[in-house]
Amino acid sequence: MEKTTEEAPIADEAVVIHPDEDGKSLAEREVEYEKFVWANLKRNYIAHYLHGMLGMTGFRLVNAPTFLPAYLYLISGSSFIVGLGLALQQVGGMISPIFGATQIEHRKRVMPAAVWMGGLARVQILGMALAGWFLSGQTLVVAILAFMFMFGLFMGTQRVVFSLLMAKVIPISRRGRLQAWRNATGGVIAAALAWVAGKYFIEGNMLGNGYATTFLFATILTTAGLWALQFLMIEPEPPTTRVQTPFFERLKDFPRLISQDRGYMFFLIVQMLTITGRMATPFYILYVSTTIELTGANIGLLTLAFLGADTLSNLVWGYLGDKTGFRVVLISSLVIWIAATLLLMNVDGVTAIFFAFFGLGASQSGYMMSAQTMILEFGSRDEMPMRIALSSTAEGVMASAGPLVGGLMAATLGYESVFGTSIAFLVAGLMLLLFMVREPRNDKKASV
Repeated sequence: MEKTTEEAPIADEAVVIHPDEDGKSLAEREVEYEKFVWANLKRNYIAHYLHGMLGMTGFRLVNAPTFLPAYLYLISGSSFIVGLGLALQQVGGMISPIFGATQIEHRKRVMPAAVWMGGLARVQILGMALAGWFLSGQTLVVAILAFMFMFGLFMGTQRVVFSLLMAKVIPISRRGRLQAWRNATGGVIAAALAWVAGKYFIEGNMLGNGYATTFLFATILTTAGLWALQFLMIEPEPPTTRVQTPFFERLKDFPRLISQDRGYMFFLIVQMLTITGRMATPFYILYVSTTIELTGANIGLLTLAFLGADTLSNLVWGYLGDKTGFRVVLISSLVIWIAATLLLMNVDGVTAIFFAFFGLGASQSGYMMSAQTMILEFGSRDEMPMRIALSSTAEGVMASAGPLVGGLMAATLGYESVFGTSIAFLVAGLMLLLFMVREPRNDKKASV
């Protein structure tokens, strides 16, 4: 049996060691926990595969830098409103992860909380669809902004709980390939649906509002993924959990959580720099509108490039991460991200722009996979929910300010200034990653 490289929790007053009726020692129960993970791996692998394939397909349609920014610009006519919407979404994602972590880190089973948090995130996408059909004018703009904020709020808590669920049942050596195949197959569906949405939903104004129809399809796909996870996954009960701690008391642990692991501290800074670099993301499609006609077909084509790159590159990122660790994946994705942004700034033909969006899609999928996986490999198991939440909050702080500042810069200085600033932050993150962050998987092996 292959062992995971998760560290056992540190025994202290903050950790609850759950009683065992058979009188087994903590070490023996850790071994049983490990056996449970491997014995149920096939079923849990399928559950997470289906959840990711279907759920992330729908979320890609909402989070792609095409449909939602283009729709918000269509109904508002303002680059600033586009930036404001993305900023509100990120603010929601900034303020909720820590609260979500405090609600689950003491629980032996977290799937019930996952269903509620995930379900509420999906309700917001449905709200965007309904608003598109039944509202208009300024009321529609305000409603979409409100749903974007609430979507970010529940996605923030969802990220913590679903990352923890994967860490509980999928060994480190299998996480990369799981994410690779679920993202790849989900990406095929998302890319095909993006083309259909652009060509037939939006261009054909299906059901009276093509964008609303697209959001409805996203709701259906994400809900199907959540149901698959709920009914198929078998969740183990860990031998230990943290003591339930009041929210504000838990905040006082942050300095210790950061300072006790130097690698995690610098990784956290890399995350913040990189997410700040994403300030340009909602403006890629708006910049393109200055060089080519932004028809529904062209929006669908560029979304196909972005999501198609996600599909193909995820297979590379996943297997590379399992083999070498995800630091290499993160370095590679930042290099491609910088190169693709430079390409976008210097071309004006549809074919060249297609390749720029392909590079942007590949790089951002590599960042998401590596960041979400590396965070599970620092520190102890019992601190994992709060570590995920801390990283999500730090990313959210930068991500909420980035689009808003980007919108102001785009409106006053032009899109080139936004892209140049984005590149500067990405380069800074790359340099810090190269010189200050080591592969956490190797550090854990050395300590075993």
